[in-house]
Amino acid sequence: MPSDNGTPPAFDVNIPSSARMYDYALGGKDNYAVDRETAERIFTAFPALRELVVANRGFLTRAVRFIADQGVRQFVDLGAGIPTSPNVHEIAREVHPDARVVYVDHDPIVAAHSRALRADGEGVAVVEADIREPDAVLSRIEDEGLIDFAEPVGVLFIDVLHFVTDDEDPAAIVARFGDRLAPGSHLALSAACSDGVDPESAEKVTAAYKNATTPLVPRTRDQIERFLHGFEPVSPGLVNMAVWRAAGRDIPGGLAGVARKPAP
Repeated sequence: MPSDNGTPPAFDVNIPSSARMYDYALGGKDNYAVDRETAERIFTAFPALRELVVANRGFLTRAVRFIADQGVRQFVDLGAGIPTSPNVHEIAREVHPDARVVYVDHDPIVAAHSRALRADGEGVAVVEADIREPDAVLSRIEDEGLIDFAEPVGVLFIDVLHFVTDDEDPAAIVARFGDRLAPGSHLALSAACSDGVDPESAEKVTAAYKNATTPLVPRTRDQIERFLHGFEPVSPGLVNMAVWRAAGRDIPGGLAGVARKPAP
């Protein structure tokens, strides 16, 4: 995406990107040698991670479809990443052809890919913003009339909260978005979980991410559950992402769940 003066954005292809590594793990082509090399090093340390990435994508598909089936016609995908089919708007529009979707990401390269590949007419928008500044994100979405927060919304924190450090207070970020939502809204999240993972493998994985654009912060189940405060978990609750409403294999390393905002 060009800058205001028409020059390309500055970025270093020698620094691995979490978004591009995720793209590589899913078989995408929007990645560089440094992303592939770092991802392979991580897969060597924790072989199940490749399978977990695929399971995470499956959870996203099932979660969006479930939320849409509850009558929700609006979605905000926070930390959306590089487009991978099926995209959120494609899934939601299988249920509601008029569904509105806003993709949010702070990476200008990711935003450029999103604008190019997710440009699907009215009702699909891309906002370049940082979820660590929830008030700014919400203001952008509301000021541009992209989402009606008086109606239920599906907010997606898929594979993003483990890139927010404790100092940046991910629970407060989720709560700020949750406060803005109408009753009947749903929150879907997936996050790296340290429970059941070999400590040595986990250390190697987090060490690899220290040289990337974002650090990786796996958390315990109890810590992840706090992100759902104020919401009512839907069955089967917070579980391994591979088995959320699916007959998958329980793979240590990641939890996922969907919760509904109740009436006051």
